[in-house]
Amino acid sequence: MSAEYEAVKPPESELVIVTGMSGAGRTTVAHALEDQDWYVVENLPPAMLGPLTELMSRSQGSIPRMAVVMDVRSKDMFPEIRDALANLTASGVKYRLVYLDASDEVLVRRFEQGRRPHPLQGDGRIVDGIQREREITRELRDAAEIILDSSSMSVHDLARSVNELFSESGPIILRINVMSFGFKYGLPTDANYVADVRFIPNPHWVPELRPQTGRDKEVSDYVLSQTGTSEFIENYLKALEPVFEGYRRENKHYATIAVGCTGGKHRSVATSIELGRRLAQLPNVRVNVSHRDLGRE
Repeated sequence: MSAEYEAVKPPESELVIVTGMSGAGRTTVAHALEDQDWYVVENLPPAMLGPLTELMSRSQGSIPRMAVVMDVRSKDMFPEIRDALANLTASGVKYRLVYLDASDEVLVRRFEQGRRPHPLQGDGRIVDGIQREREITRELRDAAEIILDSSSMSVHDLARSVNELFSESGPIILRINVMSFGFKYGLPTDANYVADVRFIPNPHWVPELRPQTGRDKEVSDYVLSQTGTSEFIENYLKALEPVFEGYRRENKHYATIAVGCTGGKHRSVATSIELGRRLAQLPNVRVNVSHRDLGRE
């Protein structure tokens, strides 16, 4: 008896090429795409575009979405990128060209606020560099499938626009790091929220549990079965719900929740693991659990 199986076709790869005016938001767009799990390559020389897309096509779907940010800084570089794009088209590679733009007034203001010169102004004024760049990139702007004018956008507005254009699922994926720690070693400097679980009876004072850690089932069962532990975790998760929704509205993608006990060995470890397990069940949330001070004793 034989059976036939339909070959699984790897997902079709997406390629986006981002270019445009200096100061218009290329870096913001790159970060927004990266936050949406695009593989982002910045400042790629035009000559490397072909080999990179070939690598993408051979990845068998492991690099499903790639964004290449290209900075056209000179007239000499423009023919290279034009030829590279023409070669992609001739090879049948589908891509979307995104051009970032802003008004001259806004670009001048951004360079002045950043206290840096325009890369093409030379010994002239900022506006001279802007005009040179417009001349160099005019053909790219005309060929772009998507033109994003960031003149009236904040960085958050621009990132939100990118999410709407390129996100598969729509909602922002939140990446949450749940970190256990010991108060006696100091507060984590990168914590957005700190939870104190020293109200839970300490397994340190139970002889058979003392040498174990919160990763061990005996310690975890002891900690999670204590009065108030389950209620604390449930209520803490409820308190985080509006926080996560606010993060999505404000286009924030990362947060670290630090859970502390005295030494970072028993209570905080067991609670962090359980909190991470429950957070991972929420939609559009990815969780990493880490233990800063485990093993320091």
